Amino acid sequence: MIKILFVCHGNICRSTMAEAIFRYMANNSGLDVEVESAGVSNEEEGNDIYPPAKRVLGAHGIPFSRHYAHRITDEEFSSSDIVIALDYSNYRRLVSRFGKDAKIRMLLDREVEDPWYTGDFETAYRDITEGCRNLLSEIMGK
Repeated sequence: MIKILFVCHGNICRSTMAEAIFRYMANNSGLDVEVESAGVSNEEEGNDIYPPAKRVLGAHGIPFSRHYAHRITDEEFSSSDIVIALDYSNYRRLVSRFGKDAKIRMLLDREVEDPWYTGDFETAYRDITEGCRNLLSEIMGK
């Protein structure tokens, strides 16, 4: 089983959306994978998925459950096979904390803009879905 960890700033928008989207795609493809999410910050500690993120997931038929935002732990990092940052700032913070490691990578070759600031959850959904499709194809060797 492969373990994937999606990471954004506060763990209430992008990383939680990526976790739900990738888990849904992986389950539908039969891939045996563990998917989780975390933040690089603890400022949203314990909070659920941000309501507009829930709405966009629901509108696209992506299931999700109650979430408890948290900052990435050393154990989560070490037990993950792939750690995916949603923007360059998250990527730099991961490298700063854990060192340059091949398992740390970006979801796309560009940032997924933070809908917390842009208010554009639909674009974030589309970008995350694109990255998740690419990742799934890569893992499955397609």
